Amino acid sequence: MASISFRNVTKRYGKGQASTPVIHGLSGEVTDGEFVVVVGPSGCGKSTLLRMVAGLEDITSGDIAIGPRVVNALEPAERDIAMVFQNYALYPHMTVFDNMAYGLKLKKLAPADIKARVNKAAAILELGHLLLRKPRELSGGQRQRVAMGRAIVRQPQVFLFDEPLSNLDAKLRAQTRLEIQKLHRELGITSLFVTHDQTEAMTLAQRIIVMNAGRLEQFDTPQEVYARPATTFVASFIGSPPMNLLKHAPGTAPDTLLGIRPEHLDPTPGRGWAMAVDTVELLGAERLVHCRLNGEAVTVRISEEQRAPQPGDTLEVTPRVGRLHTFHANNGRRSGH
Repeated sequence: MASISFRNVTKRYGKGQASTPVIHGLSGEVTDGEFVVVVGPSGCGKSTLLRMVAGLEDITSGDIAIGPRVVNALEPAERDIAMVFQNYALYPHMTVFDNMAYGLKLKKLAPADIKARVNKAAAILELGHLLLRKPRELSGGQRQRVAMGRAIVRQPQVFLFDEPLSNLDAKLRAQTRLEIQKLHRELGITSLFVTHDQTEAMTLAQRIIVMNAGRLEQFDTPQEVYARPATTFVASFIGSPPMNLLKHAPGTAPDTLLGIRPEHLDPTPGRGWAMAVDTVELLGAERLVHCRLNGEAVTVRISEEQRAPQPGDTLEVTPRVGRLHTFHANNGRRSGH
């Protein structure tokens, strides 16, 4: 196993004045054995960052190190990494066993060693009963487990996951997330996992890199990213529904944005912020009440036990103590505590 270090890494496509920057001086370290998720919207540079770690993209400037080695000039095969892609890329004419064993055969490992590694990985991923099947006989979730098994048998220093759950339906995604968590607990291999899905980020990560337009916005634990977003971008990207960001809330200074999450606005009839209700969404055990306060949209999350207001009603709410966030209006950075 090994750490992954980013040292002022930049990436530009093209040359000279016409080049386009896609990664802007990113620095940080994934510690040995850590599971880090890189999350952000499409086009933010997260997959480019992963591909630079893998050696599939060149670095324009800066350094990437895996363990003590700077790997900028190393070929992918020299980096001791294993990658799991969104597309499973299994050989359709091979059995599950042969798909998982293929890379080891190319390395000319002894047949007994190959069999031991494949059987161990199959046991971890509960694929033992499927080793003689072809990919066409498997479900999408089983195929993704085979792709992970193919990575496991290589016994790399680093796992790289490039949106591996995107092709699965919601139920399979949730199930496979649990399997990936279990896999990391058992193997403890340093892992970098890219996704645009904040649920995957929050449930899988020990720490999260939040990226926006090629820049690192925040690198912290899921709890800290949710509870203390470093910027308005993080506040609006992490959380569903996102944090309310208000320019004209009572007591807000002109140069400040006030942030409050929907679940931290408590209905308080007869006092608090008086808001006009626009719509109400029923989501099973909870409701989202969409309101307007001084012309700004505000979402309030209430439980099914609470009386749901109707469109046109006035809803009075009070921000929960200690749950207000303030940001600088000019640059979106967090201010104060």
